[in-house]
Amino acid sequence: MAFETPLLAPSLLAADFTRLGEEINDCLSAGAQWLHCDIMDGHFVPNISYGPFIVDAVRSAAPDTFLDVHLMIENPDKYVVPFSKAGANMITVHQEICPHLHSTIQHIKSTGCQAGVAINPATSVDLLYPILPDVDMVLVMSVNPGFGGQSFIDASYQKVYKLNEIRKQMNMTYLIEVDGGVQSNNATKLIQKGADVLVAGSSVFKAESIPGAIKEIRARMNAGRADIV
Repeated sequence: MAFETPLLAPSLLAADFTRLGEEINDCLSAGAQWLHCDIMDGHFVPNISYGPFIVDAVRSAAPDTFLDVHLMIENPDKYVVPFSKAGANMITVHQEICPHLHSTIQHIKSTGCQAGVAINPATSVDLLYPILPDVDMVLVMSVNPGFGGQSFIDASYQKVYKLNEIRKQMNMTYLIEVDGGVQSNNATKLIQKGADVLVAGSSVFKAESIPGAIKEIRARMNAGRADIV
């Protein structure tokens, strides 16, 4: 699937699961083209979220929407196929947990999904050089993963900038995604630094109006893109 960036990907981790279908519809009605699914196992990160069954339910609720599935789990290779069958379009794994990262990326692609690699706040962008030619997206965690509602880590701006410079210098096409503490007040700067996809959880689902929050963040994102075009 081809999309015109920048893109906002609401993170369903922050949604009200008693009203999940309704809140998904609110996101889509406001123009969201991606939905972000955070998968946590209580081992790689200190929290547990949900598994393929919920992703399958999201796919049923949004049959034509791009599902961006972020695996914050140990042994991600074991779960690539189940999440692919559940409806994932993109599966992202962490550099920190994959000892054979190239093999894991190829495994993801063998299912027909796009493949992404994520890095935690303490992980250097330099460690990604060997894998960049093989991935469709790089996810910069701008909080320590495991819980929603955390404050944005400012050092993430430089990581996004560096990834964008590498992309231009090496003529690559991977997307740059940012997840953690994304709000309307930092969306413009993140896009200016080179981000293509912003994941927003609490700032969308805890807002007074989900469509209103999405439209405000997207407007700030589009302002950032206008500044660099």
